[in-house]
Amino acid sequence: MIKKRFIQIIGLLVFGVLLLIFYSNYTITNSTKGKTFSNSSTIKKNRVGLLLGTAKYYKEGGINLYFKYRIDAAVELYRKDKIDFILVSGDNGSQYYNEPMTFKKELIKRGIPEEVIFLDYAGFRTLDSVVRAEAVFGQNEFTIISQQFHNERAIYIAEKKGINAIGFNAQDVEGTNGFKVKLREYFARTKAFLDIVFNVEPKFYGDKIEIKKFEKVDTILKIDSLEVDNLQKK
Repeated sequence: MIKKRFIQIIGLLVFGVLLLIFYSNYTITNSTKGKTFSNSSTIKKNRVGLLLGTAKYYKEGGINLYFKYRIDAAVELYRKDKIDFILVSGDNGSQYYNEPMTFKKELIKRGIPEEVIFLDYAGFRTLDSVVRAEAVFGQNEFTIISQQFHNERAIYIAEKKGINAIGFNAQDVEGTNGFKVKLREYFARTKAFLDIVFNVEPKFYGDKIEIKKFEKVDTILKIDSLEVDNLQKK
């Protein structure tokens, strides 16, 4: 009798977890329809593009195609004047792992001016990146740059936090690596759904940073009349 009751409880728990996974994934997909774009010609212009970080290389070696394709997407948006600035948000959990700086170096190699690239070193997860884009960098409306499945989750978080966001879809990744990431995404969406329900906050906030161009100002040496007189007497 006790064993049967135990099996029933386990069964209910498993059913509840599966139901939560299904519902959260359905909700995020359904609520973000029409808010992601794969063609840069059809997406509207926003001042800032929020580029979501990832590792440059796979753990087993080789370039991470998610990284490469996100760089491609950000460069395309900038060159087509669909964004003026790129805010790179990623994990900088140690001195040996720095996603934002790695992205910045690659963007500069691709011809993006350094002065339009801003870095958020505390984008430890998607929720942190999205919320900090507004709370720290002052952006209430921006274009999120990542793969479509990731964009949808980020847009869902943004909307629940009162932020206006659309997504530009970087090329997706096929094969084994793509399958693993998409499988993890089911659970990541469930986590995002629960984070919104329980009003989870970013790990860090910090001082506000203004996203703007810093113009070079020529230094003008001003000499008053007294100094001129002194110079003339010498």
